[in-house]
Amino acid sequence: MSRSVTASRCLPTSLIPSPKRPSSAAVAPLCASLRSQWQVRRSSHSPLGNPLAAQRKKVTINTLRALHQKDEPITMITAHDFPSAHVADHAGMDIILVGDSLAMVALGMEDTSEVVLEEMILHCRSVSRATKAAFTIGDLPMGSYEIAPEQALESAVKVIKEGRVQAVKLEGGVEYATTIEKITRAGIPVLGHVGLTPQRQHSIGGFRVQGKTTLGALKVLEDALAVQAAGCFAVVIEAVPAEVAALVTKKLKIPTIGIGAGNGCSGQVLVQADMSGNFPPGRFLPKFVKQYGNVWAESMKAIEAYKSEVKSRQYPAPAHTYPMPPEEYTEFERLIDSKRDVMVSTFS
Repeated sequence: MSRSVTASRCLPTSLIPSPKRPSSAAVAPLCASLRSQWQVRRSSHSPLGNPLAAQRKKVTINTLRALHQKDEPITMITAHDFPSAHVADHAGMDIILVGDSLAMVALGMEDTSEVVLEEMILHCRSVSRATKAAFTIGDLPMGSYEIAPEQALESAVKVIKEGRVQAVKLEGGVEYATTIEKITRAGIPVLGHVGLTPQRQHSIGGFRVQGKTTLGALKVLEDALAVQAAGCFAVVIEAVPAEVAALVTKKLKIPTIGIGAGNGCSGQVLVQADMSGNFPPGRFLPKFVKQYGNVWAESMKAIEAYKSEVKSRQYPAPAHTYPMPPEEYTEFERLIDSKRDVMVSTFS
């Protein structure tokens, strides 16, 4: 390959110096300078991905409405920190939810009722740093919106301002219509949540399917219509018979996001830790969860291999170490030896 071709790949034609065939010595610094603009040396712990990777167009409320109008399913998944949000965003999720399920999958709590607003905000902020395209939503945890609509609005404002997400989610139907209206009138998008509402598991007898009776199904529809009228841009329907969720979806003008509610909803959501298999063997999974991977097994395999190689001194190999010029090491060794001789003569 000619040097002129090499130069043209590194610089605009107008900047290629004369003569037309410059020497390698002239071209190399110019190429290196240009590369340095794209390649920045970072800490090995840097969370940033490839800066040259093509970015998707930002998903907005209007994007979600357009998907709904085209009858194209909306994809949604939970994330609780930078890495889980980073991979979800790169995978092309439409919505990333910072769900209060992080109480269990990230903080080791027994259920969602334990997590508090400040913890939710911290995790929202972490997730928002990773999501460049997906529409991000933060859950309002139990205790942050039930007392009064004013309390709910204050909590929602904090999640949006400090958590840096684009919307909030709260559980409940008819009884929270006024609360939802208070938040949406302030210009904050709200995602509703009806059917099984995990924050109220103790009042409904645990994690039980809702809407299995005629009266129960009517209650799900009533709640969904109420949150729609209050201004929700979409509503999660959880643990409801598929035919009920499908009919409720048809009766609404806003999208429905199903979780354990069949294929008739406008979109689907799953907890990322569940669907990716990031948990030890033997853990109970709800019927509606499909496990698409086995992150736990892959992590175990990698960590066990690392442990084994450290114990056997296979790692780090020469390929993982930084070399030193032999003459420099020889001089270093000589200086150390001379200083040792001085110390011995001083204390002898």
